[in-house]
Amino acid sequence: MNFLPFRATVLTFMLAHFAHAESNPASFAYILQADSFAQTKPAVVAKLKESGRDWIVLDATLAGDTPWEQADLDTIRSGKAGRKVVAYLSIGEAEDYRPYWQSEWVSNGKRTATAPVWLGIENPEWKGNYQVKYWDADWQKLMLAAIDDAMARGFDGVYLDIVDGFQTYEQEADGYLDDRMNPETKQTYRRDMLDWVKAIAARARAKNPAALVIPQNGSQLVADKEFVEVINAQGIEDLFTNGKNLQPASYTDEILGHLKTLALAKKPVLLVEYPKTPERQALSKKLAKENGLVWLVTDRQLKTLGESGK
Repeated sequence: MNFLPFRATVLTFMLAHFAHAESNPASFAYILQADSFAQTKPAVVAKLKESGRDWIVLDATLAGDTPWEQADLDTIRSGKAGRKVVAYLSIGEAEDYRPYWQSEWVSNGKRTATAPVWLGIENPEWKGNYQVKYWDADWQKLMLAAIDDAMARGFDGVYLDIVDGFQTYEQEADGYLDDRMNPETKQTYRRDMLDWVKAIAARARAKNPAALVIPQNGSQLVADKEFVEVINAQGIEDLFTNGKNLQPASYTDEILGHLKTLALAKKPVLLVEYPKTPERQALSKKLAKENGLVWLVTDRQLKTLGESGK
C-alpha cells in the first residue's frame, strides 16, 4: 500500500500554514489518567512541569474526584514560558464515574425509569459511557457547571470530547445522512453541536476572555465559519493509523480536506495517534510533519506523555 505518502503530500502546501502561526504549540501532552502517570499528585505536577510540552490537556479532575488547584496548574505552567493547561471534558457523552452521575439511572447497563430524558444507550466500545441528547437544557446545565469549575480552578481553556456525537444521530434505520434534521430542535444535529460548542466557549470566556476552546473530532463542523471563529485549535484522533492498521485512504483524505479551512485560518490541528508498532509510529510522525500538524504518538489509555512534535 503505497498511496499514503502521495495523498499526504497533496495538502501539504495548504496545511503548512499551521507551522508559522506564532501562537501555535510545537508540542502537547494529553493525559487523562494522571494517577497512573505518577504515584502522588505532587509527583504528577512535578513531572508535568518538567515535561517540556507547550500545551497540556488534563482531565478536569485527578483520579475522578481529586480536584486540581490553582497552585497545581500554576506550578505546571511555570515549567515553560507560554505553556497552556486545558481541561478535558466529554460534552457529547455521559460518564458513570463523574460527580453528576447517579447510580440509579442505569441497571445492568440499561436505563431505568429514573434516568433523565437526555440519557441514552451505553457506548458499546467504551463501558460506562452513555449517549446523550447534547442539545438538552438539563444536560447542558450539568456540563456548564463543569466548565465553570474548570475555569475557576485556573485552567487556560477546555478540550471538548465527543464533539462528533452528532454522527450517532445522523445514522438511523434508513442509513447515514449528513445534516440530518433533529425533530426536537427543528435544525440539524450538526447545528445543535455547533451551538453547544459556542455556548461552552461563551461560558469559558466569561471567566477568561483568552480561554482556549479545542474540540476533538467532528471536523465536519469546520465547514461552518462560526465554528472556525469560535475555536482555537482542532483535535483529531486516528487520522493516519488505527492501532496496527492504516486508516482507509478515503477517510484520511476526507479529514485532510476539512483541515484546509483551519489552515487558512492559521489554527493548529492537534493530532493524536495510537499506533501499536514502530513502523506505524514512524509513519504517523512522518505524515503529520508533512501536513504541518502538531502530533502526539501515545497510548490509547492516555496514561503517559508519549512523544510529540511538529
